[in-house]
Amino acid sequence: MTIDTAVTLSPGRTAVRTVRGPFLKLPRHPLAVDTEAELLANLPRYERPRAVDLFCGAGGLSLGLSAAGFDVILGIDIDNDSLNTHRAYHPSLSLNRDLGDPDVLDEVAELICKLDVQLIAGSPPCQPFSAAARSALRDLVRKGVRQPHDQRRDLWQSFIQIVSSVRPPAVLMENVPEMALDRDMAILRAMVDELEAMGYGVQERVVSGADFGVPQMRQRLILVALLGGREFVWPVEQPMVHLRAAIGDLPPVEGGWRPSNGDDPVDRVASGWTPYEREPVTDFQRSMRREVPLLERDRLYDHITRPVRDDDKLVFAQMNSSTLYSEIDKELRRYRHDIFEDKYNRLDWNELSRTITAHIAKDGYWYIHPSEDRTLTVREAARLQTFGDHIRFSGPPSSAFRQIGNAVPVILAEHLGRAVLNSAQESKQARRVTRDTARALASWFRSLDNLTIPWLRAPNRWLVFTSELLWSRMTREHVREAWLATERLAEPAALLDESNARSLHRYARLRSRGDRVDTVRAAAEWFTSHPDCLTDSAPRDSLLGAPGMTPGIADFVVRVRPGETEDREDPVIPLYGILRVAARYSGEDVEHRNRQSDGRLAVARMIGGDRDSHDAHLALFELANSVCWATRPPECGICPLRSTCHFAASSGFQSSLPFTSRADSQSPEPPPRGGGSSYRARRPVPSP
Repeated sequence: MTIDTAVTLSPGRTAVRTVRGPFLKLPRHPLAVDTEAELLANLPRYERPRAVDLFCGAGGLSLGLSAAGFDVILGIDIDNDSLNTHRAYHPSLSLNRDLGDPDVLDEVAELICKLDVQLIAGSPPCQPFSAAARSALRDLVRKGVRQPHDQRRDLWQSFIQIVSSVRPPAVLMENVPEMALDRDMAILRAMVDELEAMGYGVQERVVSGADFGVPQMRQRLILVALLGGREFVWPVEQPMVHLRAAIGDLPPVEGGWRPSNGDDPVDRVASGWTPYEREPVTDFQRSMRREVPLLERDRLYDHITRPVRDDDKLVFAQMNSSTLYSEIDKELRRYRHDIFEDKYNRLDWNELSRTITAHIAKDGYWYIHPSEDRTLTVREAARLQTFGDHIRFSGPPSSAFRQIGNAVPVILAEHLGRAVLNSAQESKQARRVTRDTARALASWFRSLDNLTIPWLRAPNRWLVFTSELLWSRMTREHVREAWLATERLAEPAALLDESNARSLHRYARLRSRGDRVDTVRAAAEWFTSHPDCLTDSAPRDSLLGAPGMTPGIADFVVRVRPGETEDREDPVIPLYGILRVAARYSGEDVEHRNRQSDGRLAVARMIGGDRDSHDAHLALFELANSVCWATRPPECGICPLRSTCHFAASSGFQSSLPFTSRADSQSPEPPPRGGGSSYRARRPVPSP
């Protein structure tokens, strides 16, 4: 195949035409079937646990599950190149079906019901979750019903509906962390709620592929659900594989180079190879070559990449792995360096690769080879996604890059698949159910007469804001009197009165918080001019213009007073020691590690997404500030979560009694240091 050369456009500028081909048409697997009837007729030949792969793409998840011990008998996607790749390596049915179409969804669910599968797996694409969609979902959860049959679903909902129709013993879903880690975490909370309502024990975690032998910085949300409330035991982490150990045995190649045998017009599958030249020296490299057919052991396929522009060659030559785009010679920069600071990225032999994404199909500037002045080849990208060297990809190179970037790393899928099989055999019951945890928290919160954070029951957003700004983290000895001093100033206009302001300022100075009163007064003036921003229906972002209103306080205000509108916000907030409570409850160190991912996931699993979630979240604020102490042992005896708490169990606390509020308990009130759920004012409260 000939290579297009660079074409001069004008002095100092060059462009390179896209090199197209070779277009790869893979033969189907000899045992693949073409119709649903054939699949049903051939079911007896699948002797291992059966699985289906929804949104299967090129089949990274399917390959890993097969290696783990499953027979993946059905793969579904809408991309033809991906399906052709999937069909080439699986003795199964690979179907082109749009799972966003409700009629198609019913047909697919009906088919899967006939297959006696043990696992439904998949990676549903996740669209941005709008406020309107959040509202519809929240209403759906409250009513306990699904969306109307004729409404086109987000694809994660299609995934859940198929699970609901089939009720397989196990469910495995992989997705980007952003699917779950928006402010409301609405999708994850809804999925967990629905799956638990079906009788599944659900576990989810943001995992790093590098912890399981994937040689790249790749974080993914993994959700596993086992029927019968069984517990999933996560796989053991594996040694990290750096770039040299992954691709260091591959021969050097020029950007845009194509081997001469790539022009074979007859045998396109056998075209486009180059000799390996080097022997594998690491376990990873040997594993990548293990399934290469015996007659092709000397052949390396798809070691091709894009041509390199002349000016890019000059740029690549002056880069190392720490060079920023803004540091490149000015005359060689083609993009704004203040916007595209990381436009170019040279990889480091001794580090992990940057995450391989589908964007690699458009340009490879994030993936410049560690020592050669070119971007990664198709084969190198496939290795970093842990596809063996025997796996090829249907279509042109651009499609191959896209399929690789969209795939689940094969090795990660294999470890997860094995863990699913092992957990299913052990039949260990999950210790916690989110809905039960949320109900216990909410009931406890509703039973309390006095709070250590009284403004959790403030009647409006103004009092939440002023109290949080003025009195947050005050010792419990003084919080009650501070709240009484503040709740009389129930509207911004009250603080604009000079007498009220002086009175509040005198009291605040006694607590070393006098400087905050000026900020609150400035906020009162701002809200007087923007009264609509204080209504419970006002969006959180509208609050941010007020003096003293930080994003964290705005989240807290909206959390306490979410309003009753259909599109109300429902943020998950890991503040006030809530992560400490979540860490003790779950037994995982989410208080110190991965706070914004695993930490928020742990909080979401405690509050759920049903009618109890609001009060359950408020209960966590109170629990962290009163019972689950930071500075001394927690008072497990009065904690509503003691029967399912990891910390309580590991510390030897045993109780089958229902929870009691402190008002009902006989335990003495602890010293006034940062918490407690009942106390009296210690000094006269100044009148405004």
